[in-house]
Amino acid sequence: MGLLERVIQQGAEAPSRITHHALLTRLPLILGAMLFTLFVALPLVALFTRTGLVGLVVPLTRPVAQVALRLSLLTATATTALAVLAGTPLAYLLARYQFRGRAALDTLVDLPVVLPPAVAGVALLMAFGRRGLLGGLLAEWGLEVPFTSVAVIMAQTFVAAPLYVRAARAGFGGVDQRLEQVSATLGVSGWATFWRVTLPLARPALLGGAIMTWARALGEFGATILFAGNFAGRTQTMPLAIYSALQSDLEAALAMSAALVLVSFAVLLAFRAATRRAVGDV
Repeated sequence: MGLLERVIQQGAEAPSRITHHALLTRLPLILGAMLFTLFVALPLVALFTRTGLVGLVVPLTRPVAQVALRLSLLTATATTALAVLAGTPLAYLLARYQFRGRAALDTLVDLPVVLPPAVAGVALLMAFGRRGLLGGLLAEWGLEVPFTSVAVIMAQTFVAAPLYVRAARAGFGGVDQRLEQVSATLGVSGWATFWRVTLPLARPALLGGAIMTWARALGEFGATILFAGNFAGRTQTMPLAIYSALQSDLEAALAMSAALVLVSFAVLLAFRAATRRAVGDV
């Protein structure tokens, strides 16, 4: 019997008690948790300490900041909608079916998550730019994608949509297929079973993936600036506006940064609340 098996067996038989050795074992855990918490919290505290309430509100009333925030919210929402519409069938396919090339497709879907954003932006340019693979065809149709608001959505979708697909794939994979079989024996069609059984059971994962996709799209920078540019009122999202303001208006950059922190915090709260509610409804 291996060490792990012996520990599990004896742990199940031994009474639960906290020893001096256990306290010493916990000390590194406590110190590590404290150090990591300080590392994450300190920059955020410094940001809000430097900004202050007045410093947060006043710069955000400027038209440039308001336009950038509005564009960020719209493009992140459009990106999430595209991810849900296109990613849900793909996630279901990867979770439920075995076919030749499935591993390659699965890896390809995850690839944008680990790609540097700058590489993603260059790749999009090589595909949809004027000299890209599809650039000539798009030009013949009178369409120009790069450096437009559409390019912002495409860049965000490229880097953020895989987060939804990964979450949805796990959600569909975790659904007990015996429940679907029971639904079929009751005479319910496959499509109705998907909507009334599979989808509600996978809903927490789908909802969580959608929220994280929206948050990732909101903070996208590298692929956007290379593929869509940094044009105020057209492609300048909040991260790009922060980058521009940092070179000339530090207070505005701090205010917009603090605003994004608050939005991100609200997104995480909404994610946890919606997930708990979805789990409770299942």
